[in-house]
Amino acid sequence: MTPTDRLVALLDHLGIGRAHIASQIPGDMAGLVVAHADRLGGIVCVTPIRLDPAPFAGVADRMLLVAGEYGPTWEVASRALAQLPEARRIMLEGYDAQGWADTAKNCTGELVAAMTGFLAGRAADAPKAGITEGEHAGITYSIEGSGPALILMPFFLAASQWAPARPALAQHFTVITVGGRHIGGMAMLEDRASAPSYRAMFRGLVDAMAPRPGELILDVGCGSGSLDRQLARLVPNEIVAIDPNTFLQREAAALAAFEGLGDRIEFRPGNAEALPFPDATFGCVFSVTVFEECDADKALTEATRVTKPGGRIAIAVRAIDLPQWWNLDLPEAILKKANATPRSVGPAGVADASLYRRMRRAGLTELISYPAMITLDRPDGPTWRYREDHVLSLLSADELPIWHEARAKAAAEGTLICSHPLHCCIGTKPR
Repeated sequence: MTPTDRLVALLDHLGIGRAHIASQIPGDMAGLVVAHADRLGGIVCVTPIRLDPAPFAGVADRMLLVAGEYGPTWEVASRALAQLPEARRIMLEGYDAQGWADTAKNCTGELVAAMTGFLAGRAADAPKAGITEGEHAGITYSIEGSGPALILMPFFLAASQWAPARPALAQHFTVITVGGRHIGGMAMLEDRASAPSYRAMFRGLVDAMAPRPGELILDVGCGSGSLDRQLARLVPNEIVAIDPNTFLQREAAALAAFEGLGDRIEFRPGNAEALPFPDATFGCVFSVTVFEECDADKALTEATRVTKPGGRIAIAVRAIDLPQWWNLDLPEAILKKANATPRSVGPAGVADASLYRRMRRAGLTELISYPAMITLDRPDGPTWRYREDHVLSLLSADELPIWHEARAKAAAEGTLICSHPLHCCIGTKPR
């Protein structure tokens, strides 16, 4: 089943003919918008950092874009509105929303006011009575409040998800909060980890860390737990996996238990900048695409502190100082836009080759440093869609047909792939 199939099945299960919907990831809603627009009332995009406007052209008058005043969401909303002039934008003053922004926590009142004001008077059905939570078609759901149905899709990486805004929204709507491995950030993290090149990259990190028998391993920023499950099948060691996102922790623990690995991986809350462990606890520490989003130097200091002398630390981050690559026959002007790596890094994060120097400054020795390319070949997958949506939003009306023609040609030839770089570094804590 596609995510759209699953969402339609959920609407039918709950007895909802028409619902409002809100998401940070427009791609999660795009299939519904294109194939089932009659089942959607208001459509709210909350601080999106990737948005292909094309699927929303027919419903722009039902669409609200909630954007930060600065940063990528302002740029994304501005580009989208140029193609969707009937859509409405509301700006969160003084807010710079990155992909991991905790918008519902940081801007609770403004977000609730924007959504309730926009959705007021727009038609949507209430679900059938007597259902409060459950799972259907692979999507988990919980229901609170009364009135027209409002489906809250998962944020990408927000630690609080929708929790801070739900009580206020439930005063106006029947709020249906959904989750599971098939939508939102979970779907992207699981999809990414299933790519052969991504698995190979991680296997390289594990081989370089070389966990010894009995050594405890720490994953800093585990997300969906996909890499921990892979690691548990590679080595017999016990694994502790931390993340500040309790939503992802719950989902990760459920997947590990489903795959029979629940007794091998301990999921705990924790922040990379203040690890909740004594000094010299772990034989190996690793983190993949997390240090872009925190204070990287603090996180490296903490990772070094909790590592035993002689232990190894492995870090991989996105490489915004290297181009991404689309295997498409395109004019140079389009390739220049498509191959520019999105600037996805926080103010104190690391997403370039300075990772290698930072590891040395943290006191680590015997460094193994190298860039790695991750290749995607599933254009129907959420990770591909997320990356392509960004490119499509950059192209002009004249460039879009050229892109789609080249894409169709590559698909017919079986050569439709895209790649993006990471920086990887493994170091040893001196004895």
